[in-house]
Amino acid sequence: MSALLEEVRFKDASNWSVAHLMESQFNYNKEYELVRIGDFLIRNRNRITIEDHIEYRRVKIRMKNKGISVRDRVMGKEIGTKKQFLIKKGQFLLSKIDARNGAFGLATDEVDGAIITADFFAYEIDKKRIEPYFLVLLTTTKQFQKFSQGASRGTTGRQRIDEKSFLDVKIPLPSLEKQRAIVKAYQSKVDLAISQKDELNKKEKKIENFINEILGFEKVEKENTKLLEFINFKNMNIWGTKISNTQFKSFLYPSIKFGKIIKTISTGTTPSTSNREYFDGDINFYTPSDLGYTKDLFYSKRMVTEKALEDKKIRLFKKDTLLFVGIGSTTGKVGIVKNDRASSNQQITGIVMNDKLALVDFIYYYLNHLKDEIIKESYTSTIPIMNQEKIANIHIILPPLEIQREIVRYCQVLNNEIKGLEEKAEQNRALALSEFEEGIFSE
Repeated sequence: MSALLEEVRFKDASNWSVAHLMESQFNYNKEYELVRIGDFLIRNRNRITIEDHIEYRRVKIRMKNKGISVRDRVMGKEIGTKKQFLIKKGQFLLSKIDARNGAFGLATDEVDGAIITADFFAYEIDKKRIEPYFLVLLTTTKQFQKFSQGASRGTTGRQRIDEKSFLDVKIPLPSLEKQRAIVKAYQSKVDLAISQKDELNKKEKKIENFINEILGFEKVEKENTKLLEFINFKNMNIWGTKISNTQFKSFLYPSIKFGKIIKTISTGTTPSTSNREYFDGDINFYTPSDLGYTKDLFYSKRMVTEKALEDKKIRLFKKDTLLFVGIGSTTGKVGIVKNDRASSNQQITGIVMNDKLALVDFIYYYLNHLKDEIIKESYTSTIPIMNQEKIANIHIILPPLEIQREIVRYCQVLNNEIKGLEEKAEQNRALALSEFEEGIFSE
Protein backbone atom coordinates (compact mmCIF):
# COMPACT_ATOMS: atom_id res chain seq x y z
CA MET A 1 0.00 0.00 0.00
CA SER A 2 1.39 3.40 -0.97
CA ALA A 3 1.73 6.12 1.67
CA LEU A 4 -1.07 8.68 1.94
CA LEU A 5 1.48 11.35 2.77
CA GLU A 6 4.92 11.28 1.21
CA GLU A 7 7.78 13.63 2.05
CA VAL A 8 10.16 15.02 -0.56
CA ARG A 9 13.43 16.57 0.53
CA PHE A 10 13.73 20.24 -0.42
CA LYS A 11 17.05 19.73 -2.24
CA ASP A 12 15.47 16.97 -4.39
CA ALA A 13 12.45 19.09 -5.39
CA SER A 14 13.29 20.49 -8.82
CA ASN A 15 9.66 21.35 -9.57
CA TRP A 16 6.76 22.21 -7.21
CA SER A 17 4.17 20.42 -9.41
CA VAL A 18 2.62 17.53 -7.45
CA ALA A 19 2.51 15.37 -10.61
CA HIS A 20 6.16 16.09 -11.26
CA LEU A 21 7.17 15.33 -7.67
CA MET A 22 5.25 12.06 -7.66
CA GLU A 23 6.84 11.02 -10.96
CA SER A 24 10.26 11.82 -9.50
CA GLN A 25 9.93 9.11 -6.82
CA PHE A 26 11.18 5.86 -8.31
CA ASN A 27 13.38 2.89 -7.58
CA TYR A 28 16.84 2.84 -9.06
CA ASN A 29 20.19 1.14 -8.62
CA LYS A 30 21.77 3.01 -5.70
CA GLU A 31 25.23 2.28 -7.14
CA TYR A 32 24.59 5.02 -9.68
CA GLU A 33 24.56 8.77 -9.17
CA LEU A 34 21.35 10.69 -9.90
CA VAL A 35 22.16 13.24 -12.61
CA ARG A 36 20.00 15.98 -14.16
CA ILE A 37 19.23 15.38 -17.83
CA GLY A 38 20.17 19.01 -18.37
CA ASP A 39 23.69 18.28 -17.14
CA PHE A 40 24.52 16.25 -20.25
CA LEU A 41 22.15 17.72 -22.87
CA ILE A 42 22.94 21.17 -24.30
CA ARG A 43 20.23 22.85 -26.37
CA ASN A 44 21.01 23.37 -30.05
CA ARG A 45 20.25 26.97 -30.97
CA ASN A 46 21.53 27.02 -34.54
CA ARG A 47 18.66 29.11 -35.86
CA ILE A 48 18.44 29.85 -39.58
CA THR A 49 16.20 31.88 -41.86
CA ILE A 50 14.53 29.85 -44.60
CA GLU A 51 15.34 31.10 -48.10
CA ASP A 52 12.83 30.64 -50.91
CA HIS A 53 15.28 29.30 -53.55
CA ILE A 54 16.82 26.55 -51.36
CA GLU A 55 15.48 23.00 -50.93
CA TYR A 56 15.21 21.82 -47.32
CA ARG A 57 14.74 18.45 -45.67
CA ARG A 58 12.20 18.30 -42.86
CA VAL A 59 12.35 15.75 -40.08
CA LYS A 60 9.93 13.14 -38.75
CA ILE A 61 10.45 11.72 -35.22
CA ARG A 62 8.41 8.56 -34.89
CA MET A 63 6.73 7.57 -31.65
CA LYS A 64 7.58 4.47 -29.59
CA ASN A 65 11.29 5.01 -30.23
CA LYS A 66 10.99 4.08 -33.91
CA GLY A 67 13.71 6.50 -34.93
CA ILE A 68 14.21 9.65 -36.98
CA SER A 69 13.88 10.02 -40.73
CA VAL A 70 13.33 12.61 -43.45
CA ARG A 71 9.66 13.54 -43.67
CA ASP A 72 9.89 15.39 -46.97
CA ARG A 73 11.96 17.73 -49.16
CA VAL A 74 10.49 21.13 -49.96
CA MET A 75 11.57 24.42 -51.45
CA GLY A 76 11.90 27.30 -49.00
CA LYS A 77 9.13 29.27 -50.69
CA GLU A 78 6.66 26.53 -49.66
CA ILE A 79 7.64 26.73 -45.97
CA GLY A 80 5.51 29.13 -43.93
CA THR A 81 7.65 29.30 -40.78
CA LYS A 82 10.80 31.12 -41.85
CA LYS A 83 12.70 30.87 -38.57
CA GLN A 84 13.79 27.26 -37.98
CA PHE A 85 16.70 25.28 -36.54
CA LEU A 86 19.45 23.42 -38.37
CA ILE A 87 20.33 20.02 -36.91
CA LYS A 88 23.34 17.78 -37.37
CA LYS A 89 24.27 14.13 -37.06
CA GLY A 90 24.60 12.83 -33.50
CA GLN A 91 22.27 15.32 -31.83
CA PHE A 92 19.50 14.07 -29.54
CA LEU A 93 16.07 15.06 -30.87
CA LEU A 94 12.62 15.00 -29.30
CA SER A 95 9.14 16.10 -30.27
CA LYS A 96 7.56 18.50 -27.79
CA ILE A 97 4.12 17.07 -28.56
CA ASP A 98 4.93 13.36 -28.67
CA ALA A 99 7.88 13.01 -26.27
CA ARG A 100 5.47 11.44 -23.77
CA ASN A 101 4.84 8.75 -26.42
CA GLY A 102 8.51 7.96 -27.00
CA ALA A 103 9.27 10.41 -29.82
CA PHE A 104 13.04 10.52 -29.21
CA GLY A 105 16.08 9.62 -31.26
CA LEU A 106 19.57 10.38 -32.51
CA ALA A 107 20.03 12.37 -35.70
CA THR A 108 21.55 10.11 -38.38
CA ASP A 109 23.43 10.80 -41.62
CA GLU A 110 20.06 10.91 -43.38
CA VAL A 111 18.91 13.99 -41.45
CA ASP A 112 22.29 15.72 -41.06
CA GLY A 113 21.69 19.33 -42.09
CA ALA A 114 17.90 19.03 -42.02
CA ILE A 115 15.62 21.58 -40.34
CA ILE A 116 13.17 21.48 -37.42
CA THR A 117 10.60 23.93 -36.11
CA ALA A 118 10.18 25.07 -32.53
CA ASP A 119 7.91 22.06 -32.01
CA PHE A 120 11.09 19.99 -31.72
CA PHE A 121 14.12 20.21 -29.49
CA ALA A 122 17.64 19.25 -30.55
CA TYR A 123 20.49 18.82 -28.09
CA GLU A 124 24.22 18.29 -28.20
CA ILE A 125 25.23 15.33 -26.04
CA ASP A 126 28.07 15.68 -23.54
CA LYS A 127 29.90 12.46 -24.40
CA LYS A 128 32.13 12.86 -21.34
CA ARG A 129 29.03 12.20 -19.23
CA ILE A 130 26.88 9.82 -21.27
CA GLU A 131 27.25 7.47 -24.21
CA PRO A 132 24.73 8.43 -26.96
CA TYR A 133 23.56 4.83 -27.47
CA PHE A 134 23.11 4.43 -23.69
CA LEU A 135 20.91 7.54 -23.78
CA VAL A 136 18.84 6.07 -26.62
CA LEU A 137 18.33 2.87 -24.61
CA LEU A 138 17.25 4.92 -21.60
CA THR A 139 14.51 6.59 -23.65
CA THR A 140 13.00 3.18 -24.50
CA THR A 141 12.37 2.30 -20.84
CA LYS A 142 8.98 2.64 -19.19
CA GLN A 143 10.47 4.74 -16.40
CA PHE A 144 11.92 7.29 -18.82
CA GLN A 145 8.54 7.54 -20.55
CA LYS A 146 7.00 8.25 -17.14
CA PHE A 147 9.54 11.05 -16.67
CA SER A 148 8.48 12.50 -20.02
CA GLN A 149 4.79 12.24 -19.18
CA GLY A 150 5.41 13.89 -15.82
CA ALA A 151 7.23 16.76 -17.55
CA SER A 152 4.39 17.34 -20.05
CA ARG A 153 1.86 20.11 -19.53
CA GLY A 154 -1.50 20.97 -21.04
CA THR A 155 -4.91 19.41 -21.56
CA THR A 156 -5.32 15.81 -22.69
CA GLY A 157 -4.45 15.44 -26.36
CA ARG A 158 -2.66 18.80 -26.46
CA GLN A 159 0.11 18.21 -23.96
CA ARG A 160 3.61 19.46 -24.71
CA ILE A 161 6.78 18.69 -22.84
CA ASP A 162 7.98 21.49 -20.59
CA GLU A 163 11.69 21.80 -21.35
CA LYS A 164 12.76 23.00 -17.90
CA SER A 165 10.84 20.21 -16.15
CA PHE A 166 12.30 17.65 -18.53
CA LEU A 167 15.89 18.86 -18.15
CA ASP A 168 15.50 18.99 -14.35
CA VAL A 169 14.55 15.29 -14.17
CA LYS A 170 17.28 13.29 -12.47
CA ILE A 171 18.18 9.86 -13.83
CA PRO A 172 20.57 7.19 -12.51
CA LEU A 173 23.79 7.47 -14.49
CA PRO A 174 26.57 4.86 -14.28
CA SER A 175 30.18 5.68 -15.11
CA LEU A 176 31.11 5.77 -18.80
CA GLU A 177 32.91 2.45 -18.42
CA LYS A 178 29.80 0.86 -16.87
CA GLN A 179 27.56 2.42 -19.53
CA ARG A 180 29.68 0.80 -22.26
CA ALA A 181 29.54 -2.57 -20.49
CA ILE A 182 25.74 -2.34 -20.15
CA VAL A 183 25.35 -1.39 -23.82
CA LYS A 184 27.63 -4.28 -24.84
CA ALA A 185 25.55 -6.78 -22.83
CA TYR A 186 22.37 -5.39 -24.40
CA GLN A 187 23.84 -5.51 -27.91
CA SER A 188 24.94 -9.14 -27.53
CA LYS A 189 21.31 -10.23 -27.08
CA VAL A 190 20.15 -7.97 -29.91
CA ASP A 191 22.84 -9.47 -32.17
CA LEU A 192 21.53 -12.94 -31.30
CA ALA A 193 18.01 -11.81 -32.23
CA ILE A 194 19.35 -10.45 -35.53
CA SER A 195 21.10 -13.74 -36.35
CA GLN A 196 17.87 -15.60 -35.58
CA LYS A 197 16.02 -13.24 -37.92
CA ASP A 198 18.60 -13.93 -40.65
CA GLU A 199 18.12 -17.67 -40.18
CA LEU A 200 14.37 -17.14 -40.36
CA ASN A 201 14.72 -15.31 -43.69
CA LYS A 202 16.81 -18.16 -45.07
CA LYS A 203 14.07 -20.65 -44.19
CA GLU A 204 11.43 -18.45 -45.83
CA LYS A 205 13.60 -18.39 -48.96
CA LYS A 206 13.86 -22.18 -48.73
CA ILE A 207 10.06 -22.44 -48.80
CA GLU A 208 9.96 -20.17 -51.85
CA ASN A 209 12.58 -22.22 -53.70
CA PHE A 210 10.82 -25.49 -52.84
CA ILE A 211 7.45 -24.27 -54.16
CA ASN A 212 9.09 -22.98 -57.34
CA GLU A 213 10.88 -26.28 -57.89
CA ILE A 214 8.06 -28.71 -57.14
CA LEU A 215 5.52 -26.73 -59.18
CA GLY A 216 7.98 -26.32 -62.05
CA PHE A 217 7.76 -22.52 -61.88
CA GLU A 218 9.63 -20.33 -64.28
CA LYS A 219 9.67 -16.62 -63.52
CA VAL A 220 9.60 -14.77 -66.81
CA GLU A 221 10.33 -11.06 -67.01
CA LYS A 222 8.45 -9.60 -69.94
CA GLU A 223 10.46 -7.17 -71.99
CA ASN A 224 8.68 -4.01 -72.89
CA THR A 225 10.65 -2.05 -75.43
CA LYS A 226 7.74 0.10 -76.52
CA LEU A 227 7.64 3.63 -75.19
CA LEU A 228 3.88 3.69 -75.81
CA GLU A 229 1.71 0.58 -75.80
CA PHE A 230 -1.97 0.41 -76.73
CA ILE A 231 -4.26 -2.03 -74.94
CA ASN A 232 -7.53 -3.20 -76.44
CA PHE A 233 -10.38 -1.85 -74.29
CA LYS A 234 -12.10 -5.23 -74.07
CA ASN A 235 -8.93 -6.75 -72.60
CA MET A 236 -8.67 -4.24 -69.76
CA ASN A 237 -9.75 -5.38 -66.30
CA ILE A 238 -8.20 -2.52 -64.26
CA TRP A 239 -7.66 1.19 -64.78
CA GLY A 240 -4.44 1.39 -62.78
CA THR A 241 -0.91 1.92 -64.05
CA LYS A 242 0.89 -0.63 -61.88
CA ILE A 243 0.59 -3.53 -64.30
CA SER A 244 2.88 -6.45 -63.50
CA ASN A 245 5.79 -6.91 -65.87
CA THR A 246 6.44 -10.38 -64.45
CA GLN A 247 4.58 -13.63 -64.95
CA PHE A 248 4.96 -17.14 -63.58
CA LYS A 249 4.63 -20.17 -65.84
CA SER A 250 4.71 -23.84 -64.93
CA PHE A 251 5.95 -26.54 -67.26
CA LEU A 252 4.56 -29.32 -65.02
CA TYR A 253 0.94 -28.47 -64.12
CA PRO A 254 -1.97 -26.58 -65.69
CA SER A 255 -3.10 -23.10 -64.74
CA ILE A 256 -6.74 -22.61 -63.77
CA LYS A 257 -8.79 -19.73 -62.43
CA PHE A 258 -9.08 -19.66 -58.66
CA GLY A 259 -12.86 -19.52 -58.93
CA LYS A 260 -12.88 -23.08 -60.35
CA ILE A 261 -11.75 -24.51 -56.99
CA ILE A 262 -13.79 -22.24 -54.70
CA LYS A 263 -16.85 -23.70 -52.99
CA THR A 264 -18.16 -20.44 -51.49
CA ILE A 265 -16.87 -16.87 -51.30
CA SER A 266 -18.21 -13.99 -49.21
CA THR A 267 -16.97 -10.67 -47.84
CA GLY A 268 -17.18 -9.60 -44.21
CA THR A 269 -19.16 -6.69 -42.80
CA THR A 270 -18.65 -4.28 -39.90
CA PRO A 271 -21.40 -3.67 -37.31
CA SER A 272 -22.14 -0.09 -36.36
CA THR A 273 -19.33 1.00 -34.04
CA SER A 274 -21.75 3.35 -32.26
CA ASN A 275 -23.72 0.36 -30.94
CA ARG A 276 -21.79 -0.99 -27.95
CA GLU A 277 -24.01 -4.07 -27.83
CA TYR A 278 -22.20 -5.36 -30.93
CA PHE A 279 -18.66 -5.38 -29.51
CA ASP A 280 -16.57 -7.11 -26.82
CA GLY A 281 -18.32 -10.45 -27.15
CA ASP A 282 -16.90 -13.93 -27.79
CA ILE A 283 -16.92 -14.04 -31.61
CA ASN A 284 -13.60 -13.28 -33.34
CA PHE A 285 -13.74 -10.21 -35.57
CA TYR A 286 -10.74 -10.16 -37.91
CA THR A 287 -9.30 -7.04 -39.52
CA PRO A 288 -6.23 -6.79 -41.82
CA SER A 289 -3.96 -6.13 -38.81
CA ASP A 290 -4.67 -9.68 -37.58
CA LEU A 291 -3.37 -11.33 -40.75
CA GLY A 292 0.15 -11.85 -42.08
CA TYR A 293 1.86 -13.10 -38.91
CA THR A 294 0.81 -16.74 -38.86
CA LYS A 295 -1.01 -19.23 -41.04
CA ASP A 296 -3.54 -20.44 -38.46
CA LEU A 297 -5.92 -17.86 -37.01
CA PHE A 298 -7.24 -18.66 -33.53
CA TYR A 299 -7.74 -15.21 -32.03
CA SER A 300 -8.45 -11.66 -33.21
CA LYS A 301 -7.72 -8.34 -31.53
CA ARG A 302 -11.37 -7.31 -31.64
CA MET A 303 -14.43 -9.35 -30.71
CA VAL A 304 -18.13 -9.03 -31.52
CA THR A 305 -21.25 -10.32 -29.81
CA GLU A 306 -24.10 -12.75 -30.43
CA LYS A 307 -26.30 -9.68 -30.75
CA ALA A 308 -24.33 -8.63 -33.85
CA LEU A 309 -24.89 -12.11 -35.30
CA GLU A 310 -28.61 -12.17 -34.41
CA ASP A 311 -29.11 -8.76 -36.02
CA LYS A 312 -27.25 -10.00 -39.13
CA LYS A 313 -24.56 -7.34 -38.79
CA ILE A 314 -21.75 -9.84 -39.26
CA ARG A 315 -21.13 -12.87 -41.46
CA LEU A 316 -19.92 -16.00 -39.66
CA PHE A 317 -17.00 -17.93 -41.17
CA LYS A 318 -16.49 -21.60 -40.38
CA LYS A 319 -13.29 -23.41 -39.48
CA ASP A 320 -10.81 -23.78 -42.39
CA THR A 321 -12.15 -20.71 -44.20
CA LEU A 322 -9.32 -18.88 -45.98
CA LEU A 323 -9.37 -15.16 -45.15
CA PHE A 324 -8.00 -12.87 -47.88
CA VAL A 325 -7.33 -9.14 -47.39
CA GLY A 326 -8.76 -7.50 -50.51
CA ILE A 327 -8.56 -3.76 -49.79
CA GLY A 328 -5.77 -1.46 -48.66
CA SER A 329 -2.03 -1.50 -48.19
CA THR A 330 -2.02 -5.09 -46.88
CA THR A 331 -3.92 -6.55 -49.84
CA GLY A 332 -2.92 -10.16 -50.46
CA LYS A 333 -2.41 -11.17 -46.83
CA VAL A 334 -4.02 -14.52 -46.05
CA GLY A 335 -4.77 -16.72 -43.05
CA ILE A 336 -6.88 -19.76 -42.17
CA VAL A 337 -9.66 -19.64 -39.56
CA LYS A 338 -9.19 -22.36 -36.94
CA ASN A 339 -12.50 -22.16 -35.05
CA ASP A 340 -16.19 -21.82 -35.89
CA ARG A 341 -16.63 -18.43 -34.26
CA ALA A 342 -15.08 -16.02 -36.74
CA SER A 343 -16.15 -12.93 -38.68
CA SER A 344 -14.36 -10.05 -40.37
CA ASN A 345 -14.71 -6.50 -41.58
CA GLN A 346 -15.44 -5.56 -45.19
CA GLN A 347 -11.75 -5.49 -46.16
CA ILE A 348 -11.55 -9.26 -45.86
CA THR A 349 -13.08 -11.95 -48.03
CA GLY A 350 -13.72 -15.47 -46.70
CA ILE A 351 -13.14 -18.37 -49.09
CA VAL A 352 -14.14 -22.00 -48.60
CA MET A 353 -12.23 -24.36 -50.90
CA ASN A 354 -13.59 -27.37 -52.77
CA ASP A 355 -11.52 -29.88 -50.77
CA LYS A 356 -11.84 -32.50 -53.51
CA LEU A 357 -9.71 -30.27 -55.72
CA ALA A 358 -7.55 -28.16 -53.42
CA LEU A 359 -6.23 -28.19 -49.85
CA VAL A 360 -6.77 -24.91 -48.05
CA ASP A 361 -3.25 -25.12 -46.54
CA PHE A 362 -1.75 -25.50 -50.02
CA ILE A 363 -3.70 -22.48 -51.25
CA TYR A 364 -2.45 -20.49 -48.26
CA TYR A 365 1.20 -21.24 -49.06
CA TYR A 366 0.62 -20.66 -52.76
CA LEU A 367 -1.05 -17.25 -52.34
CA ASN A 368 1.40 -16.20 -49.65
CA HIS A 369 4.29 -17.15 -51.94
CA LEU A 370 2.91 -15.16 -54.89
CA LYS A 371 1.41 -12.29 -52.89
CA ASP A 372 3.58 -9.60 -54.49
CA GLU A 373 2.64 -10.65 -58.01
CA ILE A 374 -1.05 -10.83 -57.12
CA ILE A 375 -0.94 -7.35 -55.57
CA LYS A 376 0.54 -5.86 -58.75
CA GLU A 377 -2.61 -6.88 -60.55
CA SER A 378 -4.91 -5.44 -57.86
CA TYR A 379 -4.50 -1.69 -58.33
CA THR A 380 -7.37 0.50 -59.43
CA SER A 381 -6.43 4.18 -59.30
CA THR A 382 -4.35 4.51 -56.14
CA ILE A 383 -5.69 1.88 -53.73
CA PRO A 384 -5.10 -1.84 -54.29
CA ILE A 385 -8.45 -3.64 -54.41
CA MET A 386 -9.21 -7.34 -54.90
CA ASN A 387 -12.96 -7.87 -54.87
CA GLN A 388 -14.60 -11.28 -55.14
CA GLU A 389 -14.51 -11.22 -58.95
CA LYS A 390 -10.83 -10.41 -59.12
CA ILE A 391 -9.99 -13.02 -56.49
CA ALA A 392 -11.90 -15.64 -58.49
CA ASN A 393 -9.90 -14.63 -61.59
CA ILE A 394 -6.48 -15.19 -60.00
CA HIS A 395 -4.64 -17.87 -61.96
CA ILE A 396 -3.56 -20.86 -59.86
CA ILE A 397 -1.11 -23.60 -60.79
CA LEU A 398 -2.90 -26.66 -59.43
CA PRO A 399 -1.01 -29.95 -58.95
CA PRO A 400 -2.74 -33.18 -57.85
CA LEU A 401 -3.79 -33.49 -54.19
CA GLU A 402 -0.85 -35.79 -53.35
CA ILE A 403 1.60 -33.13 -54.56
CA GLN A 404 -0.32 -30.47 -52.63
CA ARG A 405 0.05 -32.60 -49.47
CA GLU A 406 3.79 -32.94 -50.06
CA ILE A 407 4.13 -29.16 -50.39
CA VAL A 408 2.07 -28.58 -47.22
CA ARG A 409 4.10 -31.11 -45.19
CA TYR A 410 7.41 -29.56 -46.22
CA CYS A 411 6.23 -25.97 -45.72
CA GLN A 412 4.62 -26.76 -42.37
CA VAL A 413 7.88 -28.13 -40.95
CA LEU A 414 9.79 -25.03 -42.04
CA ASN A 415 6.92 -22.80 -40.96
CA ASN A 416 7.10 -24.23 -37.42
CA GLU A 417 10.86 -23.64 -37.37
CA ILE A 418 10.30 -20.06 -38.59
CA LYS A 419 7.70 -19.47 -35.87
CA GLY A 420 10.12 -20.79 -33.26
CA LEU A 421 12.87 -18.47 -34.49
CA GLU A 422 10.47 -15.51 -34.48
CA GLU A 423 9.53 -16.22 -30.87
CA LYS A 424 13.16 -16.61 -29.81
CA ALA A 425 14.19 -13.40 -31.59
CA GLU A 426 11.35 -11.48 -29.96
CA GLN A 427 12.20 -12.98 -26.56
CA ASN A 428 15.86 -11.99 -26.90
CA ARG A 429 14.96 -8.42 -27.85
CA ALA A 430 12.50 -8.16 -24.96
CA LEU A 431 14.99 -9.75 -22.55
CA ALA A 432 17.74 -7.34 -23.63
CA LEU A 433 15.56 -4.31 -22.86
CA SER A 434 14.16 -5.85 -19.67
CA GLU A 435 17.62 -6.60 -18.27
CA PHE A 436 18.79 -3.10 -19.21
CA GLU A 437 15.82 -1.49 -17.49
CA GLU A 438 16.06 -3.64 -14.38
CA GLY A 439 19.79 -2.97 -14.12
CA ILE A 440 19.17 0.79 -14.04
CA PHE A 441 15.76 1.18 -12.43
CA SER A 442 15.76 -1.41 -9.65
CA GLU A 443 17.15 -1.33 -6.13
